[in-house]
Amino acid sequence: MKVHAIATEYPHAPFGPRVIERREPRADDVVIDIAFCGICHSDVHQARDEWGGARFPMVPGHEIVGRVIEVGAGVTRFEPGDLVGVGCMVDSCRSCGQCGAHHEQFCEKGCSWTYNGTEMDRETPTYGGYSTHVVVSEAFVLRVPESLDPAGAAPLLCAGITTWSPLRQWGTKAGDEVAVVGLGGLGHMAVKLAAAMGANVTMFSTSPGKAADAERLGAAGFALSTDPATFERLKGRFDLIIDTISAPHDYNQYLGLLKPYGAMVVLGIPPVASEVGAFSLIAGNKRLAGSLIGGIAETQEMLDFCGEHG
Repeated sequence: MKVHAIATEYPHAPFGPRVIERREPRADDVVIDIAFCGICHSDVHQARDEWGGARFPMVPGHEIVGRVIEVGAGVTRFEPGDLVGVGCMVDSCRSCGQCGAHHEQFCEKGCSWTYNGTEMDRETPTYGGYSTHVVVSEAFVLRVPESLDPAGAAPLLCAGITTWSPLRQWGTKAGDEVAVVGLGGLGHMAVKLAAAMGANVTMFSTSPGKAADAERLGAAGFALSTDPATFERLKGRFDLIIDTISAPHDYNQYLGLLKPYGAMVVLGIPPVASEVGAFSLIAGNKRLAGSLIGGIAETQEMLDFCGEHG
């Protein structure tokens, strides 16, 4: 089926209209009329080929929200009119150990990314949500609660799950002390989600002007990361640190803020590596980890949580 889209033809090229070809719906497919698609910073990286491996023409967009307009004969979970979303993946092998564990993003055969990739045939290109319609297997379609604003729900499908997953994986609960480093697209989601889970959230930023924003989003405290006294004052304070910064910074400073057995999870991707001293981890049995989006079941859990908590 022919679909209107906004595409870029080569790195750094301006975006312009393009007609793309979507597959004809199969028995397990859902056809979605796209209402909103968030703009993720990774869309910029990919369109500029800053990470390598870009495929052109490219139609970015993996924060898709819309209404179902057609379903295949074998679809059981959705019907026309349903409010739905599509995130960073549109398929996986569905048979490996990682898929069986609901970690489709780590499919051992390689998942199908929503754009700048291929379908599982490894030939058909995938195009994202900067378009009017998308065709996706129901296994990778998410139900968006009607209580959510559809426009506001779109960023949940990348930034939301990217921050929800580490909060859940590290067992965040009421009363925990959680630090969020950076108040950008990821950071503001992390603050809202952690606060809704009942954690005491401290926001770290280089910008004093973001203190009011942090409080409005649910942070109980604000810390200026450019002030060396901050790191001494809050030493040993936190159970979990969510680090969203993509600029170079010293991981060791932040590891010093953890309680014994605390964890720091890195979500941002700085352009240069940060050296980590072994003693920063050994002293206090601290853990340094990374996290990449989340699986389909976990993403649905996050959407349901947001629907319940507004």
